[in-house]
Amino acid sequence: MFRAARTGPDTARTATRTIPSEDRPRLLSSPLNRPHTPMGISLNSVILLAAGRSTRFGPDRVKTLAPLAGKPLVMHSLLRFLEHPDVDEVVVVTPPGQDLPWRNFLLRDLPSPKLRAAVGGGEERQDSVRSGLAAISPDSRLLLIHDAARPLVPASLIGEVLKAAALHGAALPVVPPTDTVKQLEGDLVGATLERDRLGLAQTPQGFRTEVYRDALARADQAGVKATDDVALVERVGQRVAWVRGAWENLKVTTPGDLAFLEWWLSQPAEEPRA
Repeated sequence: MFRAARTGPDTARTATRTIPSEDRPRLLSSPLNRPHTPMGISLNSVILLAAGRSTRFGPDRVKTLAPLAGKPLVMHSLLRFLEHPDVDEVVVVTPPGQDLPWRNFLLRDLPSPKLRAAVGGGEERQDSVRSGLAAISPDSRLLLIHDAARPLVPASLIGEVLKAAALHGAALPVVPPTDTVKQLEGDLVGATLERDRLGLAQTPQGFRTEVYRDALARADQAGVKATDDVALVERVGQRVAWVRGAWENLKVTTPGDLAFLEWWLSQPAEEPRA
């Protein structure tokens, strides 16, 4: 099991990006809950965010419960982490007020000792992450935060982000933009940006747990909100490494994205998926 990071020059590179402008957690009531670990044992924790409003997915539809290849989308994401050898515990953050029914169906379908808790999320992303952070083990040393709406995150990517986060303090996967990117200034184009210096952020985003706790507390104190998690640690001067993301690690935003992933999963495994 991974506990120390070793990365080469092609694995992690420092990234500089522009910062975009609780209730008490309850553990899953199952005999399979992980007991408190002995002192000195470090854990790799995952907060799986499934609390989003899904406004672009369609009215009255919970995106993370939409069916994908015969099971709810969130189950694909959750299984990727529960089955990963370097992940020790997962906390699922549910839509606000839905933690009890979610706990019931998670316990029924995935009675795993790694599944630590299901807790209700909040109005904003940071509220949901804060709720999940309160539920992870006090022995957590590395933390991954992942959007449940990215159901096909590769196991290799999970491992690379953990390695880079352990080495640098924070890390995220990125993919290069395929379109030309313009910087806008009012009604005019101000500049054409160099694509080889740009990356589109994905999750999981990884941290030494104490690094993220400190950054979140300082952001809360200053009233700062950010659209992704590494932006908070960037704000306090933490260098962030990047690893190469995966195109199949698509975030489901519209029903068309779900249809694409259905097609992707239907392809023979031996065919290239680049």
